Amino acid sequence: MKPPISGPILIVGGGPAGLGAASELHRLGFDDWLLFEADDAPGGLSRSFVDDRGCTWDIGGHIVFSHYDRYTRVLDGLFGADGWLEHQRQTYVRLCREWIPYPLQNNLHRLPPAERARCVEGLFQARRGPAPPDENFDDYVVRTFGPGIAELFMRPYNFKVWAHPLTAIGTDWLADRVAAPDLDRIARNLELNRDDVGWGPNNAFRVPRAGGTGAIWRALAASLPATKVRYGAEVVGVDVGRKIVTLANGETHGYERLIATAPLDRLAGWTGRRAWIDAAAKLVHTSTHVVGVGLTGAVAPERRTTCWMYFPEDDAPFYRVTHFSFYSPQNVPDIRTGWSLMGEVSESPAKPVDGARLVDDVVRGLHAVGLIESPAQVTHTWSRRVEYGYPIPTPDAGRVGGELLRELMKCDIWSRGRFGAWRYEVGNMDHCFMQGVEAAGHLLVGSPELTVWHPAAVNAPHPRERAGQR
Repeated sequence: MKPPISGPILIVGGGPAGLGAASELHRLGFDDWLLFEADDAPGGLSRSFVDDRGCTWDIGGHIVFSHYDRYTRVLDGLFGADGWLEHQRQTYVRLCREWIPYPLQNNLHRLPPAERARCVEGLFQARRGPAPPDENFDDYVVRTFGPGIAELFMRPYNFKVWAHPLTAIGTDWLADRVAAPDLDRIARNLELNRDDVGWGPNNAFRVPRAGGTGAIWRALAASLPATKVRYGAEVVGVDVGRKIVTLANGETHGYERLIATAPLDRLAGWTGRRAWIDAAAKLVHTSTHVVGVGLTGAVAPERRTTCWMYFPEDDAPFYRVTHFSFYSPQNVPDIRTGWSLMGEVSESPAKPVDGARLVDDVVRGLHAVGLIESPAQVTHTWSRRVEYGYPIPTPDAGRVGGELLRELMKCDIWSRGRFGAWRYEVGNMDHCFMQGVEAAGHLLVGSPELTVWHPAAVNAPHPRERAGQR
């Protein structure tokens, strides 16, 4: 353990991880810190926007659920009891012209007979077969679900999400992210022709009543000393030897410890260290296009309480659509006359996107899958592209990223957050917030960093979830 810190701690990034670190330093009474955020507002990938028609949009379909009591308590304190809306998850897969409750394998009775038979046969084929070690996600999918579900849903949907072949993705991230099939449960549902929608850690969630997900991070940032948080402060260089951060405006700031929440490859580039740059170049990510669609008219009755939907087929460019005005009626100017949908489209060199026609393609896709009756319902659109959407958990991402994080720590740099740690399995908002909290606590009092180094432990079912109380 290094001696107690006497000099400044600098934080780069005002998203959940950076704000988590800042809030913990503030809570522990450490006053010698500054946070630099390049944007003009906090939130990072969890920021929200209001368009010129008064609609609120997130950067993707964020929801609030928690693996941590600490995170829950912090959020409880940000808004009053009336500041949140609670939802029970209702999600569907659009497949074979049917709306099938998620997860698909628990609701195979909704499929047409031929596809249903193929999926059931594949599940039992997978059970009968040998169980060699999985080399990649595609191996896991075929071994676990069988060829029927693999070909009908898992391969096409996951390529749409990850924008990379499943053979290029590892399996370390699975944990509570993929619902493994329970054949007894599947058989009972088939026999009873029963919908089964209760799987997952986010089967109950909440959202801010107003302001989108970004309201959380605006409120948390506002609780910190205003002199400690600087917006429009873009970092362009890190002198590792002299421990100096350089901003785009030419300012320099010294540090004793640096908590960086920018993407790991960007951080490596700022340092100029060739070994770190080369290591980070092995890390892979997707980019994300978010397209918000303002609508007039009525929501179809069967979709009124749908939260979000998955789209594996080629009749639409998006992999997921969120019914954003259902999350909160205040996400649109007047819920009596308008509503909103928000689509997400992934991009990578393996899956290019024509940005010039994407918005039109999304609208056409909404019509093709039956979410809107006519493109004439569209009042306006909003779109945003983010370069860093998801870190790809390639088979060697954990090793490469972990080695680089440790090398940075030897030089008093803690790289944390969704892209700072480059660990998809702990990339949710609660994970990222706690990565920042734990980094700050480790630096000041030597407490452990469980999230970044022990993802499986923090993703284990919460006691309430194990007892069926979520």
